[in-house]
Amino acid sequence: MMIRRASRRVAVLAAMAAALTLAGCSTRAPEGGGGGAGGGEVATDFGVTADTITLGVLTDTSGPFRNLGTGITQGNQLWADDVNARGGICGRQIALDVADSGYKADIATTQYRTQQPNILGYLQLLGSPINSALEGNLVQDEVTSLALSWSSFILDNEYQIIPGTTYDLEMINGLAYLQQQGLIADGDTLGHIFVGGEYGENGLLGAKYYAEQHGMTIQEAKVAASDTDMTNIVTGFQGAGVKAILLTTTPAQTASTLNAASALGLDVPVMGNNPTFDPATNLAGPAAATVDNLYVSASSVPFSSEVEKAAAIRESFQAKYPDASENAGVPYGYAGGIIWEQILEEACERGDLTRASVHQSFLDAENISTEALVASELDFTKPGTPASRSVYIAEADPAQPGGLRQATDVFSSPEAESYVAPHEKG
Repeated sequence: MMIRRASRRVAVLAAMAAALTLAGCSTRAPEGGGGGAGGGEVATDFGVTADTITLGVLTDTSGPFRNLGTGITQGNQLWADDVNARGGICGRQIALDVADSGYKADIATTQYRTQQPNILGYLQLLGSPINSALEGNLVQDEVTSLALSWSSFILDNEYQIIPGTTYDLEMINGLAYLQQQGLIADGDTLGHIFVGGEYGENGLLGAKYYAEQHGMTIQEAKVAASDTDMTNIVTGFQGAGVKAILLTTTPAQTASTLNAASALGLDVPVMGNNPTFDPATNLAGPAAATVDNLYVSASSVPFSSEVEKAAAIRESFQAKYPDASENAGVPYGYAGGIIWEQILEEACERGDLTRASVHQSFLDAENISTEALVASELDFTKPGTPASRSVYIAEADPAQPGGLRQATDVFSSPEAESYVAPHEKG
């Protein structure tokens, strides 16, 4: 068992007791199944039957992050397949209820209403605007959710699991790496293109923090997720004499930025948050010739990583999805499953798979491991605090499966260690 208990929420424990009383429902774990409870009675309420645990996947398979969302969902399924082949969790098979939001909050809200009564929690809830729109619903319905938003702005909601570090810390570590490599220096001017909202503005928050520590100036350029032409912005950056370009953008905006910089002869490093790169977009056609200066800072390993577990996932992925696009979402999706697996195993050991019990297992989780798929062990016991401050730095490389080459082992800068997130306490 990789979770160390650190109970700290009396109110949640009370809610668990109330849920057991009100739900009045329990099912027996089938004998010989995986997970604890010793084949005895297991309390349940939503999304759990005698033989199945159903987790929701509300992703983007048709919007601006469709390839990333598809890769994450495929990684989710690879995890479920492996768990089920081992006998499941608590004697139950894992089933995924998958829906597409198209990265639109109104559609996500409708999909949520359909999924919520039938799932225990969310294995994937992709998108900053979606997580923001559903924040109140998750609290009201007590739905613990793996938030693939990575925005520290949502860490005030204890029902949202961020599997790794956050956009602000990704950017802080990314800038520290560039400076350690001699690519930027104290006092430089940097340009930052960011999508308005929790995603882009959280990346900007990290960039501004690092800049303040090093006497740097940030030239800000706010865009909408639907904007696709970054030429005028990059031209302005060139006039301002920027020494690097920072991106908290969509992959299409990344491609436009790199193409514009190349056309203008602006030869500077480009550092992006984890959703900025998609090989199906950034290595398609002329875009492939302009990625040489691109670095990506992310909690999880790139698809091509030689981390042992990543290599095994890559082999399984290529066997199950031989014609699918390869991207870093695949190992991240699998890592999300590993996180949920440890939370569910802990709840099973208590003989209680209700939402309240599962949520308490998440709150108590202080040393969750993902077999190095996510940088460092994850500690979810400190409210408002990112579970990790570490990243992997990758470089764009069209020769690699998934288009990224891992440039560092687990990387965490002094600036990341000193940074205080917006909702961090103490």
